[in-house]
Amino acid sequence: MHPKHLSIKDFTYNLPEEKIAFHPLNNRDDARLLVFKDQEIQTDIYRNIASHIPTETLMIFNNTKVVEARLLFKKDTGSVIEVFCLQPHEMYADITTAMNQTGSVQWLCLVGGASKWKNGQILNLPFEAGALTFTLEAGLIEKRSDCFVIELKWSGDFSFAEVLHYAGHVPLPPYIKRQDETADKSRYQTVFARHDGSVAAPTAGLHFTENVLSSLGQKNIDTGFVTLHVGAGTFRPVKAATMQEHDMHSEFIEVEKELIEQLIDQDSKPLVAVGTTSLRTLESLYWLGVRLMANPHAFEHEIPFLSQWEAYEHANLPLKTEALKTLLEYLSQTGNNRLIAKTQIIIAPGYAFKMIDGLVTNFHQPSSTLLLLVAALIGDNWKKVYDYALQNDFRFLSYGDGSLLWSDDHHKKPHL
Repeated sequence: MHPKHLSIKDFTYNLPEEKIAFHPLNNRDDARLLVFKDQEIQTDIYRNIASHIPTETLMIFNNTKVVEARLLFKKDTGSVIEVFCLQPHEMYADITTAMNQTGSVQWLCLVGGASKWKNGQILNLPFEAGALTFTLEAGLIEKRSDCFVIELKWSGDFSFAEVLHYAGHVPLPPYIKRQDETADKSRYQTVFARHDGSVAAPTAGLHFTENVLSSLGQKNIDTGFVTLHVGAGTFRPVKAATMQEHDMHSEFIEVEKELIEQLIDQDSKPLVAVGTTSLRTLESLYWLGVRLMANPHAFEHEIPFLSQWEAYEHANLPLKTEALKTLLEYLSQTGNNRLIAKTQIIIAPGYAFKMIDGLVTNFHQPSSTLLLLVAALIGDNWKKVYDYALQNDFRFLSYGDGSLLWSDDHHKKPHL
């Protein structure tokens, strides 16, 4: 069956609220780890994850950094209007460019309390911390069907990323029903976060500490990093009866030339994605390479964009090394050290994985595209895994525990 025809009601389960983790554990690597391999389930903790991964595996992490994307503007009446910064206006080439703007920027936003925001009214958010003082101004530029275009202005010679850091609030997921706390600034962030741009954490990476990363290296397990800036669309529920009616969210990815070389060198050795965002980035690389092989001029006039169903429309597919080498050649010819693209890829049962052998991931919401991805990887065994996690008091969702899932066909590959 083509994934377009999948019914989302076949990918749901009962998630009691008491199973949701509303706060992180004191120690990241104390989180429990469910390991699914060869139809068997084991349990451990993240501190010991290296013992469950073969030597010479390459693990790919997402090094995006969560920005404090919630801005709370208080009106003279005392009412609060919340501006949630989703993604930059299309005038900017990429998220990094937009985040580095000084003085003003235009952003696509959700607005809580928009009915209280009068036409032409400028909202003010004063900020003061020691010697640092500034006022952030917000003006409505345009109302779109699913968001607002907001112009934000501030004084001072610092970037928009810094403005958000100073004046914004951590954008905790909607199912964490509490206000953000000081601890969330560090705990809703991976220890390897580098590039500002996400409004949600790549949560599989939250469990990794410097000690865990060191334990991987001691076992000759290599690590690499991609960047996918996670958008609020990651929490968008699937409301359509079948997947062909669901509009998958798109997100910016950035991949360094050296990482593509690392993936080519890995070739027949195991590759594990840490998080669904890393997985979507890796699989997107393959399909972008396939596109270039078919049309060497495909990326000449716009940022490469991988559409929702493109991965299901090809036949006579090349080897992954051929697709990756084509991307590498493209970067060399254009003099670029990194590939910037957007991906809308949806990975659901029926998808044939081209890049990865395993996935480290948290436990996801019912009826979500993330659960579809898990089902694509391990088939109907997702029910077995989730039933086990529920029955054995694993903590669910962003601040919860996680799993190491090996693909259904990993036993066919000699390296495992």
